Amino acid sequence: MSTTTSTRPGGTRTTKALPRQTAPGSDAIDAAIDEACAELRLPMIREHFAEIADSALREGLSFKGFLLKCLNGERRQRVDARRIRLVRDAAFHRPKRLEEFDYTANPNVTAEVVNTLCDPAWVTAGKPLCLIGNSGTGKSHLLIGIGTAIAEHGLKVRYTTTSNLVNELAEAQAEKRLSRAIAKYGRYDLLCLDEFGYLSLDRTGAKLLFQIFTEREERKAMAVASNAPFSEWIKTFTDPRLCNAIIDRLTFKGFFIDTGTDSYRLKTTLQQANP
Repeated sequence: MSTTTSTRPGGTRTTKALPRQTAPGSDAIDAAIDEACAELRLPMIREHFAEIADSALREGLSFKGFLLKCLNGERRQRVDARRIRLVRDAAFHRPKRLEEFDYTANPNVTAEVVNTLCDPAWVTAGKPLCLIGNSGTGKSHLLIGIGTAIAEHGLKVRYTTTSNLVNELAEAQAEKRLSRAIAKYGRYDLLCLDEFGYLSLDRTGAKLLFQIFTEREERKAMAVASNAPFSEWIKTFTDPRLCNAIIDRLTFKGFFIDTGTDSYRLKTTLQQANP
């Protein structure tokens, strides 16, 4: 209980007790913090502020130290959430990580080269990557794994098969929205095209695909996985001049990985069948 003193006319002093002022209860503070974090969209602090406060007390942190601990935790969670979202938005048709790639099973591929491609410098420089080899040699695994690594560095990646992309562009052209579709694919930092050269394209399909290459040329990176060497791409792009122009755009100042001819999948199947 606190007191206050006043002086009456004539010099008489009186003392009067005042009600004690108390801080809000712990439950009320927790509820207020929870509400504020929800309004400010701070999910990590909202969920963990109590344990962060206990940790700060044990470590003897100042108020500023406690605040920094909260903000760093929130920032880390947002970075992690963005990485997860970018990988999801890339639309890989199955998860593949480079840590799972068996370099001993395919000596044509070296970890040093692949690790270099995990660095986003080549993507930000707008360079191309070609992965060429027979089926079962790990092209798609490397394509998805490299794309995943780039997305986890915070860049926008899109994965699709070549046939799906051509079909999408053809539908967009029929619906008079081709420019929007091409612009959409021009915004990704890295476009990964799988199954490149598996199917023959008519002249219209090849020209539609070429527009994507032209939109991204030396500005945005592309990575393609093909089971055919460059000399056989004429079977896919039946116009020789168009074929040469596409090869030129996919090789200029780019990277090339030859995954070889021995199928890892076939070798694994045979080993399992004949232990």
